[in-house]
Amino acid sequence: MLDLRNIVLTFNEGTPDEKKALQTINLHLAEGDFVTIIGSNGAGKSTMMNVISGNLMPDAGHVEIAGKEVVHLPEYKRSAYIGRVFQDPMAGTAPSMTIEENLAMAYARNKKRGLSAGVTKKRRELFVEYLKTLHLGLEDRLTAKVGLLSGGERQALSLLMATFTEPNILLLDEHTAALDPSRAELITKLTKEIVQKFGLTTLMVTHNMQQALDLGNRLIMMDKGQIIFEASGEEKAKLTIADLMAEFQRIRGTQFESDRAVLG
Repeated sequence: MLDLRNIVLTFNEGTPDEKKALQTINLHLAEGDFVTIIGSNGAGKSTMMNVISGNLMPDAGHVEIAGKEVVHLPEYKRSAYIGRVFQDPMAGTAPSMTIEENLAMAYARNKKRGLSAGVTKKRRELFVEYLKTLHLGLEDRLTAKVGLLSGGERQALSLLMATFTEPNILLLDEHTAALDPSRAELITKLTKEIVQKFGLTTLMVTHNMQQALDLGNRLIMMDKGQIIFEASGEEKAKLTIADLMAEFQRIRGTQFESDRAVLG
């Protein structure tokens, strides 16, 4: 479903601030894979997500989604294949629009556009059914402005908007990091349920090692623009945070620096 081959990206090349953001990244996701990504700040996690989404163009390499080369497609054209939830609950929704208007925009993402009404009776009934799965009562607030929702409610809505059209790839970029622990737990639970329900091929960046271990069938660790470790299946299921720390030290010869990743 997703192939990254020999992806290279350098920021500020040829200047004193040159940084090799991605160094020959190769990653293959089969349909239905749920891959969690960990790594310290500056490891290249979000940069890789931005290359997949089309927000950044690599210096070299190939990006294929469902067998289609998309590396030269702009971000707005790739949106037909990709659903994405960002760290900031404000980033995935339009605050001045209502819940049903936001859902209507997301619903049209992979459909032919026209001049017909965005919110119809049939679509409103569909939106109500999807919102009920969140168990937040949002189905009774269709005409409420999204800007009035709490951070957790907005993130839950963003997750629904990114997934209910069943995109080829779901990108989750630290989507629980800005929430308080109880809301983060709720969004984590919803993520697991929604990904399983639709069988979505998912790539999730997280600073929380325990979350990375608890979710998904594969885990990769990045550092300095490289994928340095990968585990899947039974091997991943047996891993602990201590194992990940030890693996990083074995590969890099130094300790993992992020307390946030260890403590969650």
